[in-house]
Order: sequence, then C-alpha cells, then structure tokens
Amino acid sequence: MRILLVEDEKRIADFIRKGLSENGYAVDVACDGEEALDWAAVAELDIIVLDVLLPGRDGLDVCRELRRRGSHVPVLMLTARDAIEDRVRGLDSGADDYLVKPFAFAELLARLRALARRERSVLGTHLRVGDLVLDTASRQVSRQGQSIALTSKEFSLLEYLLRHPNQVLTRTMIAEHVWNYDFDSSSNVIDVHVRNLRRKIDDPFAARLIHTVRGAGYLLSDRQPE
Repeated sequence: MRILLVEDEKRIADFIRKGLSENGYAVDVACDGEEALDWAAVAELDIIVLDVLLPGRDGLDVCRELRRRGSHVPVLMLTARDAIEDRVRGLDSGADDYLVKPFAFAELLARLRALARRERSVLGTHLRVGDLVLDTASRQVSRQGQSIALTSKEFSLLEYLLRHPNQVLTRTMIAEHVWNYDFDSSSNVIDVHVRNLRRKIDDPFAARLIHTVRGAGYLLSDRQPE
C-alpha cells in the first residue's frame, strides 16, 4: 500500500515514515501543500496522511483542492488542534478521518487499516483467493488453515496481489504500490520477493496461486492462466 505523508516537520516526518516502512507500507513524503498536490496529480496513492499546519497552502485547503479535482483517495488528517470545531472543519474539507497529535503509533496504524477497508473492492477484513486467506486487521496469513509467517514487505506484496485477483500486475504497478518513488523497478528485487513469497504460500501446497505471465508480470489466481 502506497502512502503519501504530508508533514513539514522533518523530525516527525522521519519518525512516521520509518514506522510505516517497518510495517510494510511504501511511503513518500511531501513537505508542503503544493508538493502534496503535485504528488497526488502524478502518483497512484492509496492513502494520504495530511498535516493541517503546513507552510503556504495548509492541509484544509489541500484536502478541499483534492476533492475539487475529483480525487477519492482517503485522507487522514493530523493536527495538534483538539477543538471540536477544528475537527469539524477538517472533516468538512473532505477528510475521511482525523488524528490529534501527539498520538500512539498503534492508533495511526489502526486508522490506516480502517481506511483501507473502505475500498469498494474489499469486503470486511479478509482477502481470499482459493484456500489462501489474509486478514488485514490481524495481519495473519493462512492457507488450508495453516498459518504462514511473512515479512512486512512480503505481507504488503501479497496484500496487493490479493486486492487485484485474476489481474496481471506489471512490475511497475507492483513497485508503485509496494515500494516508494525512489525504488528502482528495473532491479530484480520484486522478482526476489515474489520468489520468496512463492516458497511460503505455493511450494508446500499442491496448487500454485502465483503465476508468472511472461513479458507482462504476475497474476494471483486459483485458476490456471490460459
């Protein structure tokens, strides 16, 4: 899942980016409102974490402009203001959720998971293809009832594949959602992670779920591709 973090305080931005990256998110950072709008115009984002107090164009104005442009990307607003009227203004500007600083990092993660579950393609917290199940809330993965331990990046890769079952996903598409903007999609890192994922969710079982589509990318399906 690819997140744009809009935060002008470098110390806070570094802390949040590090924590999100450790939990498997791909994170890009913008330092002001104009940069955030530029990112939103060119990148396919899953969630925007948007600070209200930004230099120049503030977070409320950024959120209003995103909605004016027709963007439906979920927005989680961060602010040091705890007054009810401030929260109301944030939600009225088009934000989907609101988190007051300082906050527990576990709560930030929980709110991001909740926003991700609002996507129309996801019903509940369970993503399933065949006998493979991923629980986005507990971050547990199992196949045929057997628990499978994954690294954070493997989990993110599998979650992205499960959100797009029976679709061919190119390496560029995977890189844009599972890694951040600085990632070199021409490297073999994606192939290595797919290979490691196959060892865990395919090799111990009779049916293969992750398929390579030669010259195109990867496909997660419980049906053999034609």
